[in-house]
Amino acid sequence: MKILLLFILIFQISYVKADEIYNLIKIPNLEIYKLKNDNNIRYLNAKGNFNIGVNKNITCNKTNKKNLNTKFQIIEKNLNRYNSNFLNKIKLKYVVFCENLFISEINTGGIPDNKNRTLILDINFNQKYFERMIHHEVFHMIQNSHIKYFNEEEFSSFNQTSFNYADCSTCSDRLNLDLYENTSGFLTEYSKSIPSEDMAEIFSFLMTDKEIIEKKINNDKVLYNKVNFIKLNLAKIDKNIL
Repeated sequence: MKILLLFILIFQISYVKADEIYNLIKIPNLEIYKLKNDNNIRYLNAKGNFNIGVNKNITCNKTNKKNLNTKFQIIEKNLNRYNSNFLNKIKLKYVVFCENLFISEINTGGIPDNKNRTLILDINFNQKYFERMIHHEVFHMIQNSHIKYFNEEEFSSFNQTSFNYADCSTCSDRLNLDLYENTSGFLTEYSKSIPSEDMAEIFSFLMTDKEIIEKKINNDKVLYNKVNFIKLNLAKIDKNIL
């Protein structure tokens, strides 16, 4: 009888916490996956499909628990690179797991929401780029929280004058995430879409394969200037992030 009462009490506490979190981040059908972490991230899981955003344009499906348990080890390892002080500065507290994430019918690996201190991650995102994607999306939260440090006009000035970014990331067909052999100022094709994606791509490589970046910038002045810009401005937030 005591065991049953204890189970009911734990269930009620979890339900209340999940309900409180919904009131904070406005995403339905979530359950707590892991709350206690050294950097204070709250990990939440989609136990059912959800539709959110303007005109319900963001959709994602519930997770397969076996798949999530496998991917979580990768996610946690990468997000543990950021301490609680840094995460607080970039307004990241909640990470939501789901599968097959779309925004306006466009598949995406993650969606940052600084207003609600939340990052949604698609655990089914291409395994080849999965770890980079995590840091790529974290950078969007960094930039959104510190616009003055990551001025897109200043960053764009490093490019050749003949180059032009697209008007928006969804307006561009530059989608490939493979690393260029000959960088010529850009690490990937996706880097050429818009300035914020270019910066996020650089940051993702700095966090996952810094040695590649160091090699590439030796013979690429444009990329050298971009990387230096990212490093200098990140140091204004946290000198130890890289």
